[in-house]
Amino acid sequence: MASLQEQLLKAGLADKSKAKQARSEKRKKQKLKNKGAAVEQDASKVAAQAAAEAKKERDRELNQQRKAEADKKAVVAQIRQLITTNQQPKGDGDTLLNFTDDNVVKRMYVSAAVHKLVLDARLAVVRLDEEYALVPTPVADKIAERDENVVVYRADLREENKAKSEEDDWYADYEIPDDLTW
Repeated sequence: MASLQEQLLKAGLADKSKAKQARSEKRKKQKLKNKGAAVEQDASKVAAQAAAEAKKERDRELNQQRKAEADKKAVVAQIRQLITTNQQPKGDGDTLLNFTDDNVVKRMYVSAAVHKLVLDARLAVVRLDEEYALVPTPVADKIAERDENVVVYRADLREENKAKSEEDDWYADYEIPDDLTW
């Protein structure tokens, strides 16, 4: 079977130049059609890649938020553990210990020995939830590294105690002889 174009040429209804022109137009249309499909595919690929990048960025932000929340919870758990494991007893409760928390004077009844330890900066007052606890000063330092707001009262940070500690070091000016034998 011959094509319609060949049949028209044999019948004399079309000439060779018109057939050649029709073939070239058909090829041009096919090329344009193929090019248009490729352009559409490229546009859809670009759109898909952009959507994937946006999703990745959103996922990264969500993961950073989750990690920050997890880190915050871990710090709170570390502080809680430090306080509960190192909490010191308050004693009988016959001496009143006054300290400030957020510009509010708070009171805690402690024994005289514990009161002296707090004033000598051996113990510090920390907040555990809504309660107050006494911990050793080195533990309070570790807690302050994690969250400064948990440490409520430290006697060594007060001005009069700094002057007192300088007076206690009166022997620091003396040299220790090298030939000292024990």
